[in-house]
Amino acid sequence: MRKQIAAANWKMNLTYQQGAALLQSVLAADISLKENHAAVFAVPFPYLEMAIDTVQHKKNYSISAQNCSDKKSGAYTGEVSAEMLRSIGLSYCLVGHSERREYFGETNPVLAEKLNLCLANGITPIFCCGEALKTREQNQQDSFVEQQLRESLFHMSADDLLKIVIAYEPIWAIGTGKTASTEQAQEMHAHIRSVLINQYGKSIAEQISILYGGSVKANNSREIFTSKDVDGGLVGGASLIAAEFIEIIKSLK
Repeated sequence: MRKQIAAANWKMNLTYQQGAALLQSVLAADISLKENHAAVFAVPFPYLEMAIDTVQHKKNYSISAQNCSDKKSGAYTGEVSAEMLRSIGLSYCLVGHSERREYFGETNPVLAEKLNLCLANGITPIFCCGEALKTREQNQQDSFVEQQLRESLFHMSADDLLKIVIAYEPIWAIGTGKTASTEQAQEMHAHIRSVLINQYGKSIAEQISILYGGSVKANNSREIFTSKDVDGGLVGGASLIAAEFIEIIKSLK
């Protein structure tokens, strides 16, 4: 069975003390993670070592960075390399989140370089893809997401593809007042898997975890996660509330 993942993306929120308290609250909860379950916390850079230390003795709990540089090293003030992340024992890194694409101009080729560097350093990338409202309204979401996959992932070998996680973000349904249905989530996840099947074959594609990142909350996570091709969620705002994220973790199938 594919790994089922509840990934928390704290974004640029919480102080160090608030983050530490939130982690402790989640870890203290009565949660029984199965062998194929993982709870991942994508925390701001200054909190990474604290978070790693906090979860290190908890089975199936891991820490992720929210970003890394597309450069190996050098005179890039303010950047953080994949090698640096590896040196503190990091397990995961978000790559290509919609906010990075929109606000910081990250392109598919740049994200391909980030993926390469993560894999070279033994870090599991959580590769984000998804379409904006205009693309959805023009009914071009399938081709748009396929292009994201092709330009960032398809240079990889099958062995390398098996080392990544994909997260689908319906950007048009985040903070717009519009809601993506469970059916729409499953449709896109199935499409993503079909694109992978066409490139790498069914046996490979069926092993890739695909997370849903469209305003997952405690009151909808169980229904969303029951979808055949949805393997958990990339959770934003709800992951900042311990009780919410605890219930989301418990919703993993």
